[in-house]
Amino acid sequence: MTVQRTGRLRLAKGIKRTALSLALGACFIGGVQAQSNTAGAVFGRAEAGDTVTISNPANGFSRTITVGSDGTYRVAQLPNGKYQISRNGAETREVNISVGTSASVNFVDSDAKTLEAVTVIGTVVNPIDVSSVESTVVLTEEQIDRMPISRDTTSLALLAPGTTLGDSRLGSNQKQGGKLASFGGSSVAENVYYINGFNVTNLINGVAFNELPFEAISETQIKNGGYGAEFGRSLGGVVNVIGKRGNNEWHFGGNAIYTPNDILRSSEVRYVKDPNTGAWTQVDRPSYDQTLKYNAYASGPIIKDKLFFYVLGQGTDNTEKVYGNTRQTQDDSDAPQYYAKVDWRITDNHLLEVTAFSDKETVNTRTWESLEAYGRGRGDQLLPDEYEYGGDNYIGKWTGYFGDNLTLSALYGIGKYNHTSQLGAFDCPFVRDYRNSPSTDYGCWTASSGDDPRSNEERKAYRFDAEWVVGDHTLRFGLDNEEYDFLGGTVYTGYDGTTRQIRTLAAGGQLLNAGYVNNTGAPIDYVQMRHFENGGQFTLKNSAYYLEDSWQMTDNFVAYLGIRNESFENLNAAGNSFIKVDNTWAPRLGFSWDVNGDSTFKFFGNLGRYYIPVMGNTNIRLAGQELDYTDYYVFDGTFSNDQYEEPGRGAQLGSRFYASNGDTPDPRTVVDPNIEPMYQDELILGFQYQLSEMWVGGLRGVYRKLNTVMDDYCSYEQPYQWAVGNGYSADEADIIGTAVAHCFLMNVGEDLTMNADLGSGELTSITIPADALGIPEAKRNYSALEVFFERVWDGKYWVQGSYTYSRSIGNTEGYVKSDIGQDDAGISAGFDYPVLTDGGYGYLPNDRRHAFKLFGAYQITDQWSVGGNFIVQAGRPLNCFGAVPQNDDGTYGDGHWLEPGYDGYASYCNGELVPRGSLGNLEWNSTLSLNLTYTPSWAEGLRLTANVFNVLNDRSVLSVNEQCEFGLGSTEANCFQPNATNNARRASFTIEYDF
Repeated sequence: MTVQRTGRLRLAKGIKRTALSLALGACFIGGVQAQSNTAGAVFGRAEAGDTVTISNPANGFSRTITVGSDGTYRVAQLPNGKYQISRNGAETREVNISVGTSASVNFVDSDAKTLEAVTVIGTVVNPIDVSSVESTVVLTEEQIDRMPISRDTTSLALLAPGTTLGDSRLGSNQKQGGKLASFGGSSVAENVYYINGFNVTNLINGVAFNELPFEAISETQIKNGGYGAEFGRSLGGVVNVIGKRGNNEWHFGGNAIYTPNDILRSSEVRYVKDPNTGAWTQVDRPSYDQTLKYNAYASGPIIKDKLFFYVLGQGTDNTEKVYGNTRQTQDDSDAPQYYAKVDWRITDNHLLEVTAFSDKETVNTRTWESLEAYGRGRGDQLLPDEYEYGGDNYIGKWTGYFGDNLTLSALYGIGKYNHTSQLGAFDCPFVRDYRNSPSTDYGCWTASSGDDPRSNEERKAYRFDAEWVVGDHTLRFGLDNEEYDFLGGTVYTGYDGTTRQIRTLAAGGQLLNAGYVNNTGAPIDYVQMRHFENGGQFTLKNSAYYLEDSWQMTDNFVAYLGIRNESFENLNAAGNSFIKVDNTWAPRLGFSWDVNGDSTFKFFGNLGRYYIPVMGNTNIRLAGQELDYTDYYVFDGTFSNDQYEEPGRGAQLGSRFYASNGDTPDPRTVVDPNIEPMYQDELILGFQYQLSEMWVGGLRGVYRKLNTVMDDYCSYEQPYQWAVGNGYSADEADIIGTAVAHCFLMNVGEDLTMNADLGSGELTSITIPADALGIPEAKRNYSALEVFFERVWDGKYWVQGSYTYSRSIGNTEGYVKSDIGQDDAGISAGFDYPVLTDGGYGYLPNDRRHAFKLFGAYQITDQWSVGGNFIVQAGRPLNCFGAVPQNDDGTYGDGHWLEPGYDGYASYCNGELVPRGSLGNLEWNSTLSLNLTYTPSWAEGLRLTANVFNVLNDRSVLSVNEQCEFGLGSTEANCFQPNATNNARRASFTIEYDF
């Protein structure tokens, strides 16, 4: 840090604190608890009766307040930017305000002694904010531009301690497919995303969200735990993005980012199985992926000091080609996107801002038959497909300052999200032969399933927030409400909506779903035919209000007390309540102790409860019409001589298995009326210490416990046997068992309360005790120890890093199941039948025992700089899922009745129980990325950057296929085949000009 002094420089008590507080940039553990999700604040000490003025010359903003009798002051709801602050009209100091953070500027120390004037030159970070009890990372535009990083929201989130990349299959039919982050052991579907204060999280299954064009981002705040009562609807993390805004200076410019296909790009890979050892070997395969992204922007004053604008347009040309075993595809993406913002400073006390942006993207997919396996030669072209993602969002916000101590704000927004699909081959059924690896595709199909072409989603939301400073108390209170309307559904492609999969059933093997045993004495090739369709139109309503108090109990101790009340309601297509939960209470407590009284050593902690909404996917699967059944037939070895190439069928094996019968259920008969939404408790304790003038380090311990899990339960036998044993007739017991077998939404491991018509024409309330259902209580526990450090930017270099040791253990991942690639939020397969819970407790898919992260930048000369980003972590736990063996007494698995065991879903392989995570872990993986930036002195405003991602081309395996049996005793050819690896090495080049 460079300081310029007007008198003798003294790094004594208070001076050190003031100097490091003058400019806020990014911090690992910081950000005031009582702070807005769109603005920051400045606070500090002066003499009672002093006037403190804070102004922003860039837009003419200025506020003057009078210091209270206790000698403290605070100015809240300040949009991010660079400000000047002064006392009694004396010399000004500069301070950078970042979103959700609070800058401390003291003019006197705790003994009312005037501090020496200190001016900070450059952009410096305040590493220790003693007013904070949260765990936050803030990344500014300048920091993002200095380091090599993929230009998407998830890549920014993955820089925070305790975050890891989720399974590549999750959200595969959404915009962020394969690019989702897990926070603190939670599933990737349990985060919440904001843009300029507006919630943009997709509420169908939580695996998608709207994004700004990356060049429009001013700051990104990442909350990875311990956030205050203002924030809710998340068990994982909060990603809070703030867009750019205009000011009194005119700016025009643009950039182009080119990612070529062949410069430094390494080949994609595939895996070949050794027939002798069964090991999978990585070999190269052809690839093509080229992108040109270009932006143009303008900003400036419409009316100087009053009205400002910022507008950006972005275009993308991307072509990706995938060369497969029997087919090759080409995706061409068209993404004309924009961001526009208008800020109106009506007066110094009233601000109005309006934001509009679009992140729409259309992907056109063409498919050809391959002339040779993994070759570039093209055969016949199949019908084209088109997919649409993203949507439009409009946000308005007003902020008002009333006197020195009261600030109010109001926000209203409308957001849309599209994920429609127009499949050229909707009439062509999915046909795939799994008897060998790689599998072989037949027929004219190009996709196995598609979204309803009419699918659409719309959110309307508003919120009010207030901050009131009363003596030693900073009170914040507010409410927010959102209504989410959507039409959605999924159908399997084909003229009959039925897939065809060819597999082999070993001699003596069993198809439990069909009730068939292969007693022929030889293997049988069979065709598995599954029909699936669902959908409907629904509404979600989520509301909350909160109250929080940051209490400055002493000069160096802050206590935080907060409470949040949330309500959730899901409506079916008829407008009736499907699920309604009112008045969930989420307390939040925390403290921050400035141990030495000079901001060099902070001890902090917080304890909180967090709830998450019931996702719309639950409505689609349980409150809509769903028809789901499977048949099994002998494969006769032939294929039809037409465009479909359907496998020939012989005799049916066993009987048809129905998972859903197509009826629209009465919501009272499929949901426990006493159901509670998922919630989690979290405890964090940590400290930060200023190691030197430029270095800060710290340690944080985290413990998270998932207390209530909402999921569906589909067993017939357990409810039937309980009813028979408790005085119900056989017919009544059959009605009870059948009602539950349609899949019943409940709190896992708790009593099941249901409504059933036992023959009288009226619904009767029935409660089945938890111990009669045969499933354990749902558990997910996460514990971590995080070590973090930071060297603040002084114009020469900066570096941030962390090491996290963590354990994520339990029998549920949460809203998704990464081990089978299932993102059915709220209705995963894990607890459908008791047998599926056998061996289900162990290390979960997001468990990464060790993770190292290091990133930063170095200014070589005035014109040249380099940046780096390095992440290395342990591999995920390995499982084996297969079919459940029959015991000698006629039961299955751990003494369960014969029920559909969801072959390929149970923790059994080769007839043996394989407890979760007991097969060890996948290999460690790492990614090192570097960049070089040239800002020539001879062309002011020009910047040239070259990035190389994954410099060492680490192609470590990130996940494998863990579904190894779909028939008892019949191992799948693709068992443990890798399905995701680190991205190949690639380069990108950016040219930018700003004037």
